[in-house]
Amino acid sequence: MKFVKAFIVIAVTVALICVLETKIGDIPAIGVFLNPSTGFWQNAESKNIIPAEKLQLTGLQDEVTIKYDEHRIPHIFAKNDHDLYYAQGYVTARDRLWQMDIQTRSAAGRLSEIVGPKALEIDRYHRRMGMVYGAENGLKGIMANPETRIMVTAYTEGVNSYVHQLAPKDYPLEFKLLNYAPEEWKPINCIFLLKLMSETLAGGSDQFAMTNNLKRFGPEAVNDLFPDYPFHEDPIIPTGTKWDFKPLPIPKPSADYLAQMTGGIKTHEKVDGVGSNNWAIAGSKSATGYPILANDPHLNLTFPSIWYQVQLSSPTVNVNGVSLPGAPCIIIGYNQKISWGVTNVDADVLDWYQVKFKDKSKNEYWYNNKWNPVKKRTEVIKILGMPDETDTVLYTHHGPVVYETTAKKPKDDFENIPVGDALRWIAHDESNEFLCFYLLNRGKNYTDYREALKYFTAPAQNFIFASNDNDIAITPNGKFPLKFKEQGKYIMDGSDPANDWHGWIPPEQNPTVKNPSRGFVSSANQSSTDPTYPYYINWRFEQYYRGKRINDRLGAMQKATVDSMRIMQTDNYSILAQDVLPTMLKYVDASKLSSDQLQAFKIIKKWDKHYAANSIGASIFNKWWFNFYSRVWKDKFEVKGIYLKVPSYDRTEQLLLTEPNSKWFDNAQTPLKETCVDVVNNSFYTTIDDLVRDHGKPGDKWQWGVIKETFINHLANLPGFGTGHFSAGGVGGVINALRNNNGPSWRMVVQMGPTVKGFGVFPGGESGNPGSFYYRDMFNTWNDGKLNELLFLNSANESSGRIKSTLTLGKK
Repeated sequence: MKFVKAFIVIAVTVALICVLETKIGDIPAIGVFLNPSTGFWQNAESKNIIPAEKLQLTGLQDEVTIKYDEHRIPHIFAKNDHDLYYAQGYVTARDRLWQMDIQTRSAAGRLSEIVGPKALEIDRYHRRMGMVYGAENGLKGIMANPETRIMVTAYTEGVNSYVHQLAPKDYPLEFKLLNYAPEEWKPINCIFLLKLMSETLAGGSDQFAMTNNLKRFGPEAVNDLFPDYPFHEDPIIPTGTKWDFKPLPIPKPSADYLAQMTGGIKTHEKVDGVGSNNWAIAGSKSATGYPILANDPHLNLTFPSIWYQVQLSSPTVNVNGVSLPGAPCIIIGYNQKISWGVTNVDADVLDWYQVKFKDKSKNEYWYNNKWNPVKKRTEVIKILGMPDETDTVLYTHHGPVVYETTAKKPKDDFENIPVGDALRWIAHDESNEFLCFYLLNRGKNYTDYREALKYFTAPAQNFIFASNDNDIAITPNGKFPLKFKEQGKYIMDGSDPANDWHGWIPPEQNPTVKNPSRGFVSSANQSSTDPTYPYYINWRFEQYYRGKRINDRLGAMQKATVDSMRIMQTDNYSILAQDVLPTMLKYVDASKLSSDQLQAFKIIKKWDKHYAANSIGASIFNKWWFNFYSRVWKDKFEVKGIYLKVPSYDRTEQLLLTEPNSKWFDNAQTPLKETCVDVVNNSFYTTIDDLVRDHGKPGDKWQWGVIKETFINHLANLPGFGTGHFSAGGVGGVINALRNNNGPSWRMVVQMGPTVKGFGVFPGGESGNPGSFYYRDMFNTWNDGKLNELLFLNSANESSGRIKSTLTLGKK
């Protein structure tokens, strides 16, 4: 009997060991993960920082000194530029290696290598969109310039110096969870990060939906509902600005464009889906007499953050701000002469072209009255635990045919991608955005700022600027194609050369304004200019609400301080509510309301139009407007089997305020003829009934911070490594545009002057290690709407009580 028991114990132990050593589905091998020598225990980090550390690294040319402050932000001092960017790569990899790896794998279409076939469609999509093709072209541009070649090569060497010294026990936690090892960094990986930003900020398109709109409703209705300039606008370049250049001749519209705008088009069945603020005030509006610049780019919020704070100093540069983990330079920041920031332009730099193939072989396509050869690019996708998949992508002179047949396109994904069309996208072109940032980092004045912008291609950004010369400026900037008006609003005939991009808007003719009389410049992704600008950039931009509020506040501001700017960055006032709420309230018949509806009506009448976390009125208005908007358009634009674009808030506002009897308010699916008044009342009833059903009677549970779901997840959505839901104010249409997990990814304010001072914070921390105190040590400061004073050291020898440790890198 003893032997039987012993045998059972041994068998169970062996079975347990086998289970612990085996990866089951998405669950890592638990034994490996829990191993005290190599598992996650090795990723725990103390809050206490080692005061001094020295390392000898291969590839350095001289000694580098890195000072770490109380937030573990590195201040790098090198004796030459090669070592500066080598050290930047090294310290960024120490803090963010897994983030760098997973983001570049995503852009390169290589996620399947580590997570298996579940990522195959997204990998295939990125390959077919030409992300690798675009990165290869981008690398050519960067390596052709000596400064950026040295910079990217040195950064790559620094990353690899860290990777090569890692033992498995030292791997970042996520490598252990996913059971794979870091690989060598390549220069092209730096470019992949730029392509990811282009995908995020300039990779969307309405053309498929707008083409379907045109076919379903006809040109008259589409021109009515989708105008080229909004009802409300407060453009980035002030209205009335004179253009001091002679524009190039504007291309003539193609014959097929003119034909499709004359009607007679049949329905096309569906074939088998970002914002920021910046501003700068002149010294005349500042308490110090020097400009103040502010920027808060709105992006998806994750742990670790999309940004990494760092100071970079060498004999040629001393600059402070935030970088993209995996890429050299400071992207948003300041030196002791200038400061700069960015918001997205939303230029039309992605177009779709219908392709006519000669036959089923798809070896030739029709263009310019002749058959032309199709280029074929082979993409090999490695898949964990499965054979490699080989995918062939067809290229015309425009670019890749992303999905040439219905069978190639996933059934329920990528709804905005048309089948059988070629993609012309600025992100595919050779470019050198790093040269722009290389020059900005070293910039001293307005002339340097304008020179740097010439080298920025995509994604087009509104570059804001302030200097110690008391200059302020803003430029919607990028490489803009020369187009006829509305070129790219709809899918175009790819066989007609008249539909090609006709060259480029000269960079010196990009819209810009310097030292306007109003004393400030600003942007919030709204229209770049008024309609007098001679070139076509796009027909639609972000709506004017944030831009209007920013301009209203800056226009009234005098003797402003850094704190004035900080407070303004968290402003929750709704211009949308200011525009529409009086009319909506006027239309409500209070005599027909239930007791709950009447109570809610009294609350909303007294609401101050601020989306504060404790506001009940914000919850009522937000849902009411959404229900109103949905009721106006749902019956017309939610059509099974057809991908359509819904009219904007701005056009809906215009109908509400000026066309209450418009035909668009009538729901064709009911026997009655509804008017604006009917839709306003019915949407209010639904709103309050829904709130009562979901949250009880009007009270604290109706507060905006409770109802609104705000959260920050881990980049891989690992449970327990994010914030969970937290109470916060803000919404997409206010300056504090915080919604769900998207919002101010970096808040920065820079006070120019004899000693330039920067202030900033992002939600999270410098470390990408969930076991580190510095993983999220700045989150509470960000959530409280506060800023950290940014430490700017003039030399490695400058003393500061905020320096907690020093890392010295010597050449081996």
